[in-house]
Amino acid sequence: GFTVGNNSTGTGSTNQDNYTYVAWNWKANGAGVSNTDGSITSTVSANPTAGFSIVTYTGTGSAATVGHGLGSAPKMVIAKKRDGTTYDWVVYHASLGASAFLFLNLTSAAITGSPLVWNSTTPTSSVFSIGTSPGSNNSGSAYVAYCFAEVESYSKFGSYLGNGSSDGPFVYLGFRPKFLLGKASSISQWFIWDTERNTYNVLGDILYPNLSAAEVASALDVDFLSNGFKFREGGGAGNDSGVTYIYMAFAENPFKNSLAR
Repeated sequence: GFTVGNNSTGTGSTNQDNYTYVAWNWKANGAGVSNTDGSITSTVSANPTAGFSIVTYTGTGSAATVGHGLGSAPKMVIAKKRDGTTYDWVVYHASLGASAFLFLNLTSAAITGSPLVWNSTTPTSSVFSIGTSPGSNNSGSAYVAYCFAEVESYSKFGSYLGNGSSDGPFVYLGFRPKFLLGKASSISQWFIWDTERNTYNVLGDILYPNLSAAEVASALDVDFLSNGFKFREGGGAGNDSGVTYIYMAFAENPFKNSLAR
């Protein structure tokens, strides 16, 4: 597990008295090893069984490739510049393609038709590509990237079309989700539901990872089912009519026989 400190006040607090916290954790593989699969040598801590790796590298300012150690192509990559002038979190999602990117900390729409962040090149089983944007590849800057590959019956990355109805879209995953993160490709908040905070259907307590706000109760209702998720309310962060949403989902029980509550 992990240990929290005694920081009891402030916006960065992890241990304020009488406050309730939630944390989502993915296990990589220790301190990491050198990876020379890409044109940039990276340090990779990879757990291919779970489809997750943590990658650190130094930018060059020129289009390049970076090894990720997963053995299968990532469906989602979240990268962050770690030093010097600040820059937003950049996100690749397979449903949007490598010429598009989102910002994890912003509500802005997906920026499309651009090679700046991911060099308009789809990740392979060994590397992901980066362009010349300071979000992914400023010369001499340090970066971290979190790479997620899809694992059957454990994780799923995709998209769906909202209908604005209380009989909302059903999204097939092949498992009952434990955690769901998503965002509209247009201007909107990011959203998170999980069954640690919402133990029974209908799930209503939503968190917005691009905001510092507390969770919002019944902001939008969704059911986590044995084989996917379904919206029970229109509008809100996840079901506006005619809007395309991307998502990442992880299983409550990484087998094919998980049961809805």
